[in-house]
Amino acid sequence: MKRLGLKLSLNDPRWGKDDKPQANESKKPGEGGPPDMEQLWRDFNNRLNNLFGQKKGPNNNNNGGDNGGGGDGGGNRPDFSGGIRATAGAVGAVVALIWLASGSFIVQEGQTGIVYTFGKVSHTTGSGFNWRWPYPFQSNETVKVSQMRMVEIGYRGNIKNKQARESLMLTDDENIIDIQFAVQFKLKDPVAWLMNNRDEEDTVRQVAETSIREIVGKNKMDFVLYEGRDKVAFETQQLMQQILDRYASGVLVSSVTLQAVQPPEQVQVAFDDAVKAGQDRERQKNEGQAYANQVVPTARGAASRLMQEAEGYRSMVVENATGNASRFKQVLVEYQKAPGVTRDRLYLETMQQIFSSTSKVMVDAKSGSNLLYLPLDKLIAQAAATDAQAAAARAAQAGGAPAASTTLPSELMPSVEVSRQRDPRSRDTSRDRESR
Repeated sequence: MKRLGLKLSLNDPRWGKDDKPQANESKKPGEGGPPDMEQLWRDFNNRLNNLFGQKKGPNNNNNGGDNGGGGDGGGNRPDFSGGIRATAGAVGAVVALIWLASGSFIVQEGQTGIVYTFGKVSHTTGSGFNWRWPYPFQSNETVKVSQMRMVEIGYRGNIKNKQARESLMLTDDENIIDIQFAVQFKLKDPVAWLMNNRDEEDTVRQVAETSIREIVGKNKMDFVLYEGRDKVAFETQQLMQQILDRYASGVLVSSVTLQAVQPPEQVQVAFDDAVKAGQDRERQKNEGQAYANQVVPTARGAASRLMQEAEGYRSMVVENATGNASRFKQVLVEYQKAPGVTRDRLYLETMQQIFSSTSKVMVDAKSGSNLLYLPLDKLIAQAAATDAQAAAARAAQAGGAPAASTTLPSELMPSVEVSRQRDPRSRDTSRDRESR
């Protein structure tokens, strides 16, 4: 503005004019205010012409003097065509630069730029500064390809905010189950994501709902609730990926997470009672099995022990009988050789065995005493001890332990010797009987 010689001070009486007065400048007599706006416009055009190198011709200010005078009383008016053309050219150049600059755009890291030519995808761009032809020839759109996206099925924001229309589904055993889960995914083809889907996230949500309904419909309720949750999530992810690839949606499913799997709220209390009853049944079965595992081996061991004891007793009895029979045969041979001697020896041995295990009372028959002493108290005590010994032996045999030999004290088993005078004729008499 300084090169054009314009001053923008409103207090200057020559506002908008050069310091030197112009020849065609006119002022009304007696007026000291600002100049006429038409004169200012003529001065501005003259300076533009001088700036762009245009010369002023002799008839440039002639506006047809024959047609009447102007406001300055002369009739010569400036030609505005050159200034207008210069101004239009400058403005057009600036507009063209701005229009070309509007085609530049920046793609951030982790994003992909998609360029449309007349509404059709022409190419994609990477991260950084990019340029395209401005509107209306081309347009662009950026898509975040590295961002992990998530859709929620059966709830929104919080699992307490349930969407019953999405979460309730039917199992193979005709039971209703309530499932809330989330699907995480990212984009593997941004062009397919934008061009092949009308509502991108709603498409993924519908595919997820369809997939899990198919998987749950093939399994029973207990399997989905307990041991089969991981399998249901994995199979749902696989089926979702197959459907999305078939639709060419450009989606890569990362994971399927089951947030809550439970029966409907209307039957939740009854279902909990049934679960507790089933747990009590399993606990009682386990306790019964533990008791059986404890009792059965013990009974089998006792039976095996009794069988072994019976086998040992049988062997003992058979061996004793065999030994007695063999001894009897040997004694018979000796008896046939000397019957009298053998008879006496057998008699003495038998009496020795009898008297060694019984109480004996010594009576002196030759003393002629009328007083006979019998130790009844000791005999009674000895009988009681004998009964206790027999009972202990039977208990030991019933319990499997060998019967312990009980020895009575000497005072309970008095050794009573019987002294008798043997008639020497008795031996002879017996021999005579044997000879006869």
